[in-house]
Amino acid sequence: MRKADRLFQIVQILRRSSRPVTADTIAEELETSKRSVYRDIAALIGQRVPIRGEAGIGYVLDTGFDLPPLMFTADEIDAVALGVQWVAGHADPALVRAARDVLAKLAAVLPEDMRGSLEDPSARTPPAWESAADRVDAGALRNAIRAARKIAIRYTDPSGRETDRTLWPLVIGYMDSVRVLIGWCELREDFRTFRLDRINAVIFLADRIPTDPRALRRKWRSTLRPPPRP
Repeated sequence: MRKADRLFQIVQILRRSSRPVTADTIAEELETSKRSVYRDIAALIGQRVPIRGEAGIGYVLDTGFDLPPLMFTADEIDAVALGVQWVAGHADPALVRAARDVLAKLAAVLPEDMRGSLEDPSARTPPAWESAADRVDAGALRNAIRAARKIAIRYTDPSGRETDRTLWPLVIGYMDSVRVLIGWCELREDFRTFRLDRINAVIFLADRIPTDPRALRRKWRSTLRPPPRP
């Protein structure tokens, strides 16, 4: 691996970690020696990359540091293209537009010799199944999630019965043919999933969710069962 590539990879390793990363961990991932890692870290610090380190604990990259988006690998380009394809085939209109904008922005900054990989990636998603039409604006629901505000909905369950619920909206899930809202239901006092094509009406309330939504999302994720092994 060239030194320039190794320096970039060290920044990537530090960027994706929320905890200090040891020289041993970096050396193992890059398949190099600790001595080389020490030299590379010193070179990065000499280039004013905001890396802090402490013996026996590891290195951290200060927030706010970024690199120009011109050093994507072929696999990284495939990953972005695959994600954009999936969103374009499964998400709501606002996210579809956003995904296409991401692709256009990326194409504008990629070197000419890498642009072909973005336009014709080696990884692809199958065509989406015909999806049910949402009865509510998924973009407005995302805004309520970001603002940690409660919502009131009128929902038709699979048996055709209508109920009124007050929810703490947490996540919008994108399935093959439907989109769903996951939230804490005050009526059931538990997490519940609601299909957007069965939500007949929604009122966005001024009341804030009375707990940390991030902690609530972690609690919801802990209730999910891992998929069965093949």
